[in-house]
Amino acid sequence: MAHTLVIVESPTKARTIRGYLPKDFRVEASMGHVRDLPNNASEIPAAHKGEKWANLGVNTAEQFEPLYVVPKDKKKVVKELKEALKGADQLLLATDEDREGESISWHLQQLLNPKVPVKRMVFHEITKDAIGRALDQTRDLDMELVHAQETRRILDRLVGYTLSPLLWKKVAWGLSAGRVQSVAVRLLVQRERARRAFRSGSYWDLKARLEHDSSGFEARLTHVGGEKIAGGSDFDETTGALKAGSKVRLLEESEARSLRETVLSQPWRVAEVEAKPTTRRPVPPFTTSTLQQEANRKLRLSARDTMRTAQGLYERGFITYMRTDSVHLSDQAINAARSCVKEKYGPDYLSPAPRQFSTKSRNAQEAHEAIRPSGEAFRTPKDTGLDGKDLALYELIWKRTVASQMADARLTMLSVELQVAQATFRASGKRIDFPGFFRAYVEGSDDPDAALEGQEVLLPSLAVDDRPSCAGVEALGHQTQPPARYSEAALVKMLEKEGIGRPSTYASIIGTIVDRGYATLAGNALTPSFTAFAVTALLEGHFPDLVDTSFTARMESSLDEISTGKLQWLPYLTQFYKGEKGLETQVQQREDDIDPTASRTIELEGLPCVVRIGRFGAYLEAKRVGDDGNEELIKATLPQEITPAELDGEQAELILRQKSEGPESIGVDPETGDAIYLLFGQYGPYLQRGQVSDETPKPKRASLPKGVKPDELSLEDALGLLRLPRLLGEHPDGGKVQAGLGRFGPYVVHDKGKGEKDYRSLKAEDDVLLVGLTRALELLAMPKRGRGGRTALRDLGIPEGESESIGVFDGPYGLYVKQGKVNASLPEGTGAEAITLEQAQELLAAKAASGKGKGKTAKTGTTKASATTTKAKAKAKPKAKPKVEGAGKPKIPSTTKTGRPRASAVRIIQAGQG
Repeated sequence: MAHTLVIVESPTKARTIRGYLPKDFRVEASMGHVRDLPNNASEIPAAHKGEKWANLGVNTAEQFEPLYVVPKDKKKVVKELKEALKGADQLLLATDEDREGESISWHLQQLLNPKVPVKRMVFHEITKDAIGRALDQTRDLDMELVHAQETRRILDRLVGYTLSPLLWKKVAWGLSAGRVQSVAVRLLVQRERARRAFRSGSYWDLKARLEHDSSGFEARLTHVGGEKIAGGSDFDETTGALKAGSKVRLLEESEARSLRETVLSQPWRVAEVEAKPTTRRPVPPFTTSTLQQEANRKLRLSARDTMRTAQGLYERGFITYMRTDSVHLSDQAINAARSCVKEKYGPDYLSPAPRQFSTKSRNAQEAHEAIRPSGEAFRTPKDTGLDGKDLALYELIWKRTVASQMADARLTMLSVELQVAQATFRASGKRIDFPGFFRAYVEGSDDPDAALEGQEVLLPSLAVDDRPSCAGVEALGHQTQPPARYSEAALVKMLEKEGIGRPSTYASIIGTIVDRGYATLAGNALTPSFTAFAVTALLEGHFPDLVDTSFTARMESSLDEISTGKLQWLPYLTQFYKGEKGLETQVQQREDDIDPTASRTIELEGLPCVVRIGRFGAYLEAKRVGDDGNEELIKATLPQEITPAELDGEQAELILRQKSEGPESIGVDPETGDAIYLLFGQYGPYLQRGQVSDETPKPKRASLPKGVKPDELSLEDALGLLRLPRLLGEHPDGGKVQAGLGRFGPYVVHDKGKGEKDYRSLKAEDDVLLVGLTRALELLAMPKRGRGGRTALRDLGIPEGESESIGVFDGPYGLYVKQGKVNASLPEGTGAEAITLEQAQELLAAKAASGKGKGKTAKTGTTKASATTTKAKAKAKPKAKPKVEGAGKPKIPSTTKTGRPRASAVRIIQAGQG
């Protein structure tokens, strides 16, 4: 029976859309991209094996013709799609309505080579009405969009595969460069340089507590004798002194304390009162970028988590398409939002006329609608049946969309100037006269009601010449603070402001930076590594355009012009890569000029040595005069946890001295008489009892628990850590209970005998040296969770004939299935609800067969390869491929040269990112 075949990207999207199509329509999923440039030599077809350009995947001598191949994991999908096409009388390509979606549709058409009519079906929300309209308004493929995406893909490959090998030779093996990735890393490094160069300034001021008509309020010192008092913005960040030409008075501590005594004893008078009415308009509905920023600020979701969650909401029909630069709302959306306002808040809270917003971001494209709840009537968050991250993100989108059609908030800004002796103080306040859209949404706050209370700073009713009484005055000292590190939200905002990359790729860019060791993410702050400093310095010195924000933004503009037909893709690629100033020529000319030793060297201000990048990570290097009077070179490994931000001169001296003179004892163990040493190793500080000797080749050692600072460690605590594990008592069911410190942190364990042990991690509030039997039994009674605290999103059951169940988990690199010790990532676009037991078995069997599934942890999903195996591979010097944004699924070594799991081993970079 003839049917219409519809192809979408994911099973979840396929299942949702199927319910809105006629019965003679068949919907299949391509599971993302079906072909891409080759990622390794094994993927290169035999006909091209001998070609020099084959490894690059782009024939630069023949009009930049790309070599597309079907990856192994997509061959079965392609076969199934071809089978589904056999009985079809029409093919509808219904991939996402953006450049990448257009490219996927084009690849499908090229690969399937259909003999039936082919049309493009596009929609930006999955609802019955939207699907109906899309069926009536099919179109042909937009080849200008395809060319723009393919140009972006080729451009990313040219940059990555040309520069990455250079970094391997000049800095360290396995590094990567990327057209957007490298610019983002440079932004982090520039901010960290500014923080290191920052010099703190100190200043003093006064804060008074005043009362009038039984109401209290605070006032701050602003002037003394008519001179403005210095504040934080008046200091030079590079010197810590007042800026040249500043006409302000710097208050020293002694002056502040003297002035405090004066104003306490003098009468206070209100010199001026000002009340200024103002209004606040609601912010536009979400774009991809603003959603990532606000979800990071309010929900603490990473950009990657935000996009993954939004993708699921879109595919299940809850929100409109989540990759968009547009803040435009359709008439349907405006009417739906205004209905929500009337029903929930009343007509007084409705804006007088429908609000429409215009897009102002640079290089805006993907012009659909803003991200909003789908449909002609918005479901309230409580009516969705969602929970967890899905509910939190949907509620955020719902609130922001509804708030966009609400009335302005009306406020009165209050300011009171007070005079006492020669000093002038100012009290500021704010009164909300009408909350308007604040009732639904306050940017940066996830609780509008609490935010409303926090917004108001009320002052008592004051008039000129009133005499408030002084309840107290404090003299306060201040230190100016360095510029803050980038959070994910701040970095996304900066990339969008500078016109770098596409908002839809920001999540993968940040993920790549963290996965590949260019930055660490702690406390929502991105801190660049020593490697980031070295790579950035090399690129700045020899390829400045490629890390210049303006140059990269112009590239984005060019790609946008290709998508609209204003610029031809082939001449653009030719100009970028070939010719006297092309990238290929630049790399060839400059490679010999780049000194590897200089490229691996990082000079940081305030250090008595240099930092170098070595085979096993960063290390310190300094020249010291030995006891014999001769100069010697001292090298000392830096602990992995130390970043450029944390390394100061005192710490560097300590590490170098320990290396050259040996460690200093922090005390003696009274039980053994051995000295206790605090040492610094590659993986951080640790304790050691006694010295290494022939009699004691492996002295007792213990790592410091997370959060314990070496300089605050007491001898008593050191002895306690070295005596772990410690016996807590007997378990009611038999066996002993102990507390210890292991690879994954402090724990308690029930030793049941015969090698059977039951572990539980200690919570943040527990102290491994103080935890008792009662608390240990309480923890052991809790359900066991996976490493990283993960529990299965779904239990798929136990396959027939097997003993272990298969679960679906959400890890830092996406969804995966797990059975025993074997993990397998879910294909792109497959949701937790879509995967079946049979599909999970196939994925796990394929992973087990590849030899990469065993010994993986739920936390990292990385393979535990031995150091021996890794060294053998290193010795063979395989021709590995560069790892570059937009390079599909690069072959990344699963371990470092020390045999430790490499975080980037499982990172998959999807095609078209950059």
